[in-house]
Amino acid sequence: MVGEPLPALLREISACRLCEAHLPLGPRPVIRAAASARILVIGQAPGTKVHRTGIPFNDPSGDRLRDWMGINRDIFYDEARIAIMPMGLCYPGRNARGGDAPPRPECAPLWHHRVLALLPEIELTLLIGAYAQARYLGEKREKTLAGTVARWREFGPAFIPTPHPSPRNRNWLKTHPWFEAEVVPEIRRRVRALFS
Repeated sequence: MVGEPLPALLREISACRLCEAHLPLGPRPVIRAAASARILVIGQAPGTKVHRTGIPFNDPSGDRLRDWMGINRDIFYDEARIAIMPMGLCYPGRNARGGDAPPRPECAPLWHHRVLALLPEIELTLLIGAYAQARYLGEKREKTLAGTVARWREFGPAFIPTPHPSPRNRNWLKTHPWFEAEVVPEIRRRVRALFS
């Protein structure tokens, strides 16, 4: 809504129950934002640990993401600097193969545009994983995550696509060493420049 303040919107989001029937652990939207944030991290959806704590990337994935960004937990969780908004704000459950299910499809169309309208200072958005890249890069992305991430220069300066920092992606990182050699240093450089 036009002119709505961000704190009121965040309260509205925290009370959302739209997908409740589909969430095995119930709704617990996880989002952090302040109007002054200059970096936006758009991930997939909270895992079980994040669901329990309500703190995004409060797991080994977050440790790796902070390393990629070259920052500590204090900076990462400073909402005045970094906003964190997943594609699905609640834990979606498990899929048949044992991994996390995809983010609920209702979430991003319902909330993202309203939150983004209240984040006027964002200069860098990290698009973590295929779901975020599909929404924000659309037809510009490649058919594979590796193909999209390899073209990272073409999406700047606003976006940098990355793989998910999950420990499950160790093999992806080993078979795509250029990511840590080329993309991670640029992420660190951009983050440092925004906070200096």
